Amino acid sequence: MTKSGYEWPRTLFWITLVVAPTLALSRIGAYDRLTWYLEIFPAAIAFLVLYATARRYPLTTLLYWLIAFHCLILILGAHYTYARVPLGFWFRDLFDLSRNNYDRLGHLAQGFIPAIAVREIFIRSSPVKSGPWLIFMTVATCLAISACYEFLEWWVAIAAGVAAEDFLATQGDVWDTQWDMFLATCGAIAAIAILSRVHDRAIAKLVAR
Repeated sequence: MTKSGYEWPRTLFWITLVVAPTLALSRIGAYDRLTWYLEIFPAAIAFLVLYATARRYPLTTLLYWLIAFHCLILILGAHYTYARVPLGFWFRDLFDLSRNNYDRLGHLAQGFIPAIAVREIFIRSSPVKSGPWLIFMTVATCLAISACYEFLEWWVAIAAGVAAEDFLATQGDVWDTQWDMFLATCGAIAAIAILSRVHDRAIAKLVAR
């Protein structure tokens, strides 16, 4: 145990072994350098925060691996750009879709994974620990995060002009912003519905250490 009462989270070491090499390899042959930097920026910030808070505020193993998975989604999109990820083309052809929907997957994850992070922080550090208010605050916070990211995309588009097109990945959809926020909201609701019980057990295990 450390002075703060927590052990160093070994899971953080393991997810770093997964994410760091993937991040390094993604830079090789990346489709667009600007897009690569823009897309990996959230993943880099996330890991800086994880390491900065590892001893005094370690997270559940579940959340660490979800964050790693989200980082891999971002890294894959950074390498190809979201509109050109092969997995998205495969789904487009399989289901006869009109566009590469990897961007949609990214925004669904942008609600799903942060929902568990937000839920964990609320349960561990606020009076809102269960019930309808926890659900409402979690979903509302995720929607706010999604809206802030849309603002970021807007500002990047203004600053970079045509060069930001690969970062935005709108693919001509005038409702892309609305779709992004809607899917983030759906992701948050899905995370709560699917993982709440597992997450509660993970939090109880962490706090009991």
